Amino acid sequence: MAMIRATVLEAAHPAIGAALIENSTFVAHPWRRLRNTFLSMQRMVGADDEMREREAARLNRMHARLKGTGPGNRPYDAMDPSARAWVVAALFESSVTMFRLSGQPLEQSFMEELYAEFLAVLATMGDEPGYLPGTLPEFWRYFDKVVEEELENTEAMRVILYKLFDHLPAPPLLSGLPTLWATGRALAAPLVGVVAVASLPESFRRRAGLPEMPGAQTLMQGAYFAVGLTRFLPASWIDPEYLINLLALSPDSDDPRARTLAALHSRMRRAGALLRLITPFPAQPEPTAATPPSASPSASAHRKDTEEFFREVLDQTGNGSLDWPDLAAMARELSSRLDLDEPEETRLYQAFADWWRELQAALDTDGDGSISAEEYAAAAPSLAGPALIRVAEVLFDVTDKDGNQHIDADECRTLFRTAFRRDPAGAGGATYTRSAFVKEFLAFMSGRQRTTPFDPLLAEA
Repeated sequence: MAMIRATVLEAAHPAIGAALIENSTFVAHPWRRLRNTFLSMQRMVGADDEMREREAARLNRMHARLKGTGPGNRPYDAMDPSARAWVVAALFESSVTMFRLSGQPLEQSFMEELYAEFLAVLATMGDEPGYLPGTLPEFWRYFDKVVEEELENTEAMRVILYKLFDHLPAPPLLSGLPTLWATGRALAAPLVGVVAVASLPESFRRRAGLPEMPGAQTLMQGAYFAVGLTRFLPASWIDPEYLINLLALSPDSDDPRARTLAALHSRMRRAGALLRLITPFPAQPEPTAATPPSASPSASAHRKDTEEFFREVLDQTGNGSLDWPDLAAMARELSSRLDLDEPEETRLYQAFADWWRELQAALDTDGDGSISAEEYAAAAPSLAGPALIRVAEVLFDVTDKDGNQHIDADECRTLFRTAFRRDPAGAGGATYTRSAFVKEFLAFMSGRQRTTPFDPLLAEA
């Protein structure tokens, strides 16, 4: 709940909101984004100095690529130290608020110690001191000033509050139970939005014109207090890393816990089938016209597959079109999974940039700088050009850590670790030669084959 609140406050900052709406995958791939964010936070606050420095360097390289022009032609730059300071400020203030609302207010000395640790995160990132105040009393004045003078009702904030949770896809754990997930989401999504709005600073709620439902404050305080009671549960039950990994677990993975999940899914599907069997079907309207000859079943199925591939794989940011930020998001996800250093990461980004230029030349028929689903469907074979082959070759090189021109089972696990569904130690193992890897990658990225590990790698939510 603190993360949701902090994200809303971050998105209300004009520069951060513009960067999020233009470049982030939080709409189309929220669970992947949550997992990656949590991993990054673990690294940044861990005890390993080398790991912290390495993660800070990776984040700086990522932020350096996020710049552009947002609404009102206002430029944004993710390396802006004042915007980065606000991200840290929102996380710290939301953490303190979470403890206060859950009935565990922090002592002053503990807050000062916690604030010093948040300041250390900015220092590790290499930002100059001064963008966040040096003392806690000064911080509260700074926070109130930013809330009063800089935060706005941005598009990114509205998406988080009023769209994200209404359309939140199921995590891998519940991907086989769409009815159960849709029912729970329909009940919980409005409540999450109400609680998130009610927890924001009152002055900002008024200025941004955010509606507040009757009883919202009571609901919000009750929700935080109920979450606070989880501290009495066994620690292993509420460990964030365990919970996130559990949500990311697919029932058909090779994790031992997956067998229990698969059995549970099977029982729930049978119960759902029985319910549908004993429930009368609603009356169906009679067809009014014959299906046009042009809309053959095979053509309809192909169109549906094309639209699904465009939406789930190519449109990483979820804005309905294919743009450079979508391919940059793919490069970012692959670089993060493989934990690439600067030279290899730059090679991968450059390969994706070359592919984007090739796609624009081949598919952007109206010259608007982006590729629509219709433009993609009309010229999909052009996806598998020389530049995409280069992407596949670079990805093979950076995955093949030992340089033996063969991706072994361990290297495969590194690339596909959150969705890998085969046992590498099994018959023959899961390995690739260069030609086999390039062939399978091209088949996937051109939309011709959706049964490879690349599908959950880039399409998972």
